[in-house]
Amino acid sequence: MEGQIGWDLFWNASGRLGRTGFWVAAAIVIAIASVYETWVPPTLHWLTGWFIYPGLLWAGACVLSKRLHDRGRSGWWAALILFALVAVWPHPRGFGSFVFTLILIWAAIELGVMQSESGANRFGPSPLAGQAA
Repeated sequence: MEGQIGWDLFWNASGRLGRTGFWVAAAIVIAIASVYETWVPPTLHWLTGWFIYPGLLWAGACVLSKRLHDRGRSGWWAALILFALVAVWPHPRGFGSFVFTLILIWAAIELGVMQSESGANRFGPSPLAGQAA
């Protein structure tokens, strides 16, 4: 399960996702956002952004939720992480941005570094089930 990444990963928030899948999926979402920001002229952002940004936020929320589930946490924490990301992007300013940056650092460590909960939890079986430890 860990190595399988499909479209369902970006559109469905249920289930669990291991670290490797999380990093790959996060890189895909960030790459799409970066390509959009780089290649679409600012004059078109007012029109196309209404379609692109909600899709990116939804995909990010689904990926974050699955990884949070893998850590035994509610997927609703993804809302805080996405809010913090939007608050500091692209130019963090002030004390609020410092707090949001701390939240993003916590999220990076919690989701990108720490191991999955061993065995099944309330969100489903481990994505590492059947693999050598």
